[in-house]
Amino acid sequence: MGSKGTRRTVTSAALAGVAALVLAAPPPVAAAPRTGTAPSFGTVAARQEVSPTPPPPRLPRDFRGKGKWIVRDLDITVPFTWEGRDGDSQMTAGGPQYPIWFTNLIYRDTLYTLTYKWPGLNEHPCSRIPGFNLEALNQGFENARFVGRETLRRTPRRHVNHWRVGVVLPKLPPGKYPRLPFALGDIYVDEDNRGTFWQVLQFGVQNLYDPELDEWLVMDTFEHRPGTVTLPQLCEPPQ
Repeated sequence: MGSKGTRRTVTSAALAGVAALVLAAPPPVAAAPRTGTAPSFGTVAARQEVSPTPPPPRLPRDFRGKGKWIVRDLDITVPFTWEGRDGDSQMTAGGPQYPIWFTNLIYRDTLYTLTYKWPGLNEHPCSRIPGFNLEALNQGFENARFVGRETLRRTPRRHVNHWRVGVVLPKLPPGKYPRLPFALGDIYVDEDNRGTFWQVLQFGVQNLYDPELDEWLVMDTFEHRPGTVTLPQLCEPPQ
């Protein structure tokens, strides 16, 4: 499928990127209260720490939500949906009328990525990585590091727990060693429900199609009822 297609397969615009991050993240550590304002598309304000570290994010088996996929450096914002049904899940950004259009799925223990449209992209294969499912994703989330309790200043305001996942290479002990941030992700889940995802930032090799290597998903709605998951005709069914 070519070098770009191969790299996007492993670290795609959305779900594959999250998977690559969480599966290699180091063990969780308690975080001190966060201060100042973090950059986001729904300004994040820090709030005082009031209790011990909450449980880490956990994507539910059944859900449906709508929002936006944002690529700031390309000045592109497209509609975004994220849906789950009985453990399968699907992300879809944009559509045929938009400059960006892709879908990522966890479908019958297989991870799929299909990018229909992206500026400068001429290859459009459906990649398939077997042996990955919801349980593996949530197991990876167990290694996320808690940043702090924050408020997304949108309408309505969302009180969230901010989590960080990341991969730094090479793996070396503390000290003065050369190392590079291979991939990073910031996950904002509802303060009262770790299975309600309101915002995700992805930065690193999972965003190689983007010149600045960072992309956002921002949810406007997130409901805990079954969604619709459909494997595209261009993708090979699971074995």
